[in-house]
Amino acid sequence: MVCVGAANDPLIAREMIRSLNPDVITLDVEMPRMDGLDFLSRLMRLRPMPVVMISTLTAHGAEITLKALELGAVDFVSKPRIGVADGLSVLSTEIVEKIRIASKANVRRLLSAVKGGGEAPVGKSSVDDLRRVALTGVASEKLVFIGASTGGTEAIKELLVSLPADFPAVLITQHMPPGFTTSFAGRLDGLCQLAVREASNGERILPGHVYIAPGGLQFRVDRSGANYVALVGDGEPVNRHKPSVEVLFKSAAKVVGPNAFGIMLTGMGNDGARAMKEMKEAGSYNYAQDEASCIVFGMPREAIAHGAVDEVLPPAGIASALVMKLRSITDRYRL
Repeated sequence: MVCVGAANDPLIAREMIRSLNPDVITLDVEMPRMDGLDFLSRLMRLRPMPVVMISTLTAHGAEITLKALELGAVDFVSKPRIGVADGLSVLSTEIVEKIRIASKANVRRLLSAVKGGGEAPVGKSSVDDLRRVALTGVASEKLVFIGASTGGTEAIKELLVSLPADFPAVLITQHMPPGFTTSFAGRLDGLCQLAVREASNGERILPGHVYIAPGGLQFRVDRSGANYVALVGDGEPVNRHKPSVEVLFKSAAKVVGPNAFGIMLTGMGNDGARAMKEMKEAGSYNYAQDEASCIVFGMPREAIAHGAVDEVLPPAGIASALVMKLRSITDRYRL
């Protein structure tokens, strides 16, 4: 890996990109003469390429970072509070890893999703049609589990916006550092019919709600009498991640069994693949995101290779297929 250039001004950066044609660029939001989001928007429209954002670890910084991911950035690194030069040196391993991942990202697909050109749901069901499906009969006993990493924020959004308000509870582990999951949950809550929030330790898992693993903590599901409850707490990283998809999916296999549905979305690595196989062996029905719609196909590929997946679809297709499957179960209850 070679750094071919550096610029502290977007207009200078624009000319350097033209002359040096880099494979990946890192981009700070706070720059003179043009803010980073404006620059990113123009870049992805005129010359789409992998971008890793350098973000501040504040509520405002998290909001801007999520907007950058919507505009087409592949991933982000949190700018340390102890001083940029020293802090970025400490985070050099993470930065290098994310740049390498970004170099392999499916940016063309990402840009298509930003422009609203994503895949149509399976069966051509519209978002409005899916949102009107009644699922009350199965909502209290079924749980849906989602794991995601690089590119997952947009894939999760694409999936959740189609779901009806009486959908079973959804539990999500998205690889994300502390300070960002609160903003992510809030952003989704304003877009979805389901109520979206960070999971809290000991709270009851309810239908019509989405629970997101807080950054920097592990998230599990457990039972308390007849109820499902969230377990959120500190713990060692698993597969180098905290939160880890493996942790959540293992608890799903152990506690929920055949009443679980598993979904593996875009991301690098293999976090959750083995546990998703355990879910399947315990009776769950599982989906993986297809390669064409993934930003990085690593995690879905590993889940498929482990024999953990029943269907492979784009996010909107997963939403449609899952709603139809749950509706068929509801219809059987009514007979």
